[in-house]
Amino acid sequence: MSPELISMQGPDEPATSEHVMLSSGRYIHFGPFRIDQQRQEVTRNGARLKLQGKVYQILLALLEKPGEVVTREELRVRLWPADTHVNYDANVNTTVNKLRQALGDSTDKPLYIETIPRKGYCLVVQPEVSDKSGNPHHALSESSSDSAKESPRNSLSFKFSKSDFWLVLGVIGLILLGMLLGAGITRLWISPVVPMSPSPLTITFSIPAMRTFF
Repeated sequence: MSPELISMQGPDEPATSEHVMLSSGRYIHFGPFRIDQQRQEVTRNGARLKLQGKVYQILLALLEKPGEVVTREELRVRLWPADTHVNYDANVNTTVNKLRQALGDSTDKPLYIETIPRKGYCLVVQPEVSDKSGNPHHALSESSSDSAKESPRNSLSFKFSKSDFWLVLGVIGLILLGMLLGAGITRLWISPVVPMSPSPLTITFSIPAMRTFF
């Protein structure tokens, strides 16, 4: 990708705070995107996006004025010389649509670029400029997201652990009950049976009866 480099500032245009912001660092970050101004490269989560020269310049124009309307006339002056004869409106629409497609944006629910009817376009996110290639805020948001995902898992595992505790406790109770019953049955089985002593048979003879008998 070797887009034509167009100056962000006209010869008679005074420097604004937005222009100073972009020139204060090499990298521009917004969402998962990183713009390397020195190499004129745009990456998303480390993957390089293929942007044509005019698409890249429209992105820079929007980044210069976040939250403000960039008029179609501003884009026309920025992208085409005065003596160029083209259908400016159609070309601006096509170029902005290509930028939206590259960013994964849409006109119905814009995440980055909002269309202002009969005026122009507006960048709805606030970019950050730094000399560091990493995006600490995006990394922090990912870390927070991971932590949020881990919290339900931890609570779920806690519920499972509590259920398992009662299950194990019930099994242990059944085992103890079985051991007690087995011990009782075994004790009854091996205990010696005490024999009953036979009562002596006693025969009583009556003397008068014997006399009568004999």
